[in-house]
Amino acid sequence: MNAHTPLKKIKIMNPEFPNKSTGLINGESSGLLNWNDIAYPQMYTIYQTLLSNFWKAQEINMQDDIKQWDLLSAKEQDVFLRINTQLASLDSLQTPTMSQVMDYVTDSSCKAIFAVISQQEAVHNESYSYILSSLVPLQEQNERFNQAKEDPMVMKRNNVILDAYERFKKEPTSQHLFELCVNSINLEGIYFYAGFAFFYNLARQQKMLKTSTMISYIQRDEMQHAYFTTMFLRILLTENEELNTDDNIQYVYNTVDHAVQLEKEWAQYILADVEGIDLHEFETYIEYLANKRLRQLGLSNLYEDRENPMPWIHVFSDEMINETKSDFFEQKSRTYTKVTQSNGFDEL
Repeated sequence: MNAHTPLKKIKIMNPEFPNKSTGLINGESSGLLNWNDIAYPQMYTIYQTLLSNFWKAQEINMQDDIKQWDLLSAKEQDVFLRINTQLASLDSLQTPTMSQVMDYVTDSSCKAIFAVISQQEAVHNESYSYILSSLVPLQEQNERFNQAKEDPMVMKRNNVILDAYERFKKEPTSQHLFELCVNSINLEGIYFYAGFAFFYNLARQQKMLKTSTMISYIQRDEMQHAYFTTMFLRILLTENEELNTDDNIQYVYNTVDHAVQLEKEWAQYILADVEGIDLHEFETYIEYLANKRLRQLGLSNLYEDRENPMPWIHVFSDEMINETKSDFFEQKSRTYTKVTQSNGFDEL
């Protein structure tokens, strides 16, 4: 099939087709999901991992951060609020987009995973609002959300993702689905990290620890979302030869590199003069992450091979929380699924 042929919306029920899907897209599937009889059994592992990550913003008591808020410098407060709403603006794109993709995906197991991702992105969005509501009045919250909506740098970053999503919405073809997936990997696997680094940098100074705990939960989810999307994309290219072209592989490299440059530009814009963050180290860190995303896709490093130049981030990552089996910042004890490299949780 031509990569530019419009995809058809999948009927809810097709009793004449087998339960096990014959393809991610353009396949046959009854619409009934039997997890014991799916085309790609690894999807059940991903699904279970996502469910084991379940959490709610209200589980985190923000009282300590509320007490610390007025002790932050004016610069720290400004950057904190700007990053918070910028991250919320990115997550706002994900919930409706992931739901829309489900209309065109034949494989029921992947539909279920997209549904969970969509729900988790809604939780992330709520979490940023929850943090804001704990720290500043509604009027300032609204002003900050409007600032994120109008900031040329934020718009420049978001529009790259939004354009790919809108292309698929207007013309749902396999080519546009491929492009959507590449941009989704960039959003969840590259774009968030300047913001994460800022919050973890505060945490290593023993500032706003509850916020950084929330961020570590969000990061854990985003890493798994990016991992699933790389797996989905690899299967998509394998099943659909018309997509597995030199031009599309080059599209991946070009789009990832563009995301890296935009994240570097954002870091220079938002993290300049933030004590404790070396922007040169951060730029190398983003290239390190991009190489990992490409290897997850089965591609070669785009940048010269490098180690993590910001190992201090590991202390505040979800991996450390998992290793301790309780909240690293001494909130209520909770049990986590043991993180393994096969889960894609080796980024930090």
